[in-house]
Amino acid sequence: MQAPGFSADWYRTITGFAEGLPSWVHTVAEIGTDAGLLVFAALFVAGWWRARGQTGRAMVLALAAPFAVVAAYLVSEVSKTFLEEERPCRAVPDAASIAACPAPGDWSFPSNHATIAAASAAVIVVAWRSMAAVVLPLAALMAFSRVFVGVHYPHDVAAGFLLGVTVAPVVVLVLARLLGPAVEPMRAWPGAALLLGPSAVGQAPVPVPVPVPVRGEAAAGPPVAAETMPDVMSGTGRRD
Repeated sequence: MQAPGFSADWYRTITGFAEGLPSWVHTVAEIGTDAGLLVFAALFVAGWWRARGQTGRAMVLALAAPFAVVAAYLVSEVSKTFLEEERPCRAVPDAASIAACPAPGDWSFPSNHATIAAASAAVIVVAWRSMAAVVLPLAALMAFSRVFVGVHYPHDVAAGFLLGVTVAPVVVLVLARLLGPAVEPMRAWPGAALLLGPSAVGQAPVPVPVPVPVRGEAAAGPPVAAETMPDVMSGTGRRD
């Protein structure tokens, strides 16, 4: 597969800019992708702990997240073997590269790192929507770092990101639909509560406070019709 010309031009621009930055920036960029993956791993654990005691669907979304990321990665890796796009650090003449160029046969399109980062962010957002403002920018930064250090074209990381945010959510949502109803019965198994948390069914409802009438105020209730003197005299009044 031949990389498009516009992507090669952007690659030269980005890597040329990166080359002129201080060495400590290069170091941060090189370790940034792996460090970001550790952050996502920690968030997977936090998401699992958060789902304990919630619905079966919530627990499956949390437990299936790593498997959905692996599924997206496998799609990316299989695609690379068929498309066989050469790495820009070898294909682009006089290109600057901060990181060491991967060995021949380690193809470029799509970016596995971008796929994993995007897939991790996407499944976390599906299960834990309030984390979107944290994980999506982190995934985008991790994807961009692959161009910055010189091992991918921009279109590689764009394709990998799109693949990750598409495949991984579909996998977790399908698994949640299929396996979610099985979680609650499994929580009754000996030892299963350690993984799945306590049952989310049958918990005592929170009592609703009953308002107490203030002294001097009549208690709330249906209005009572007052008896009139003609009613009493005629014998048609109310009998309690």
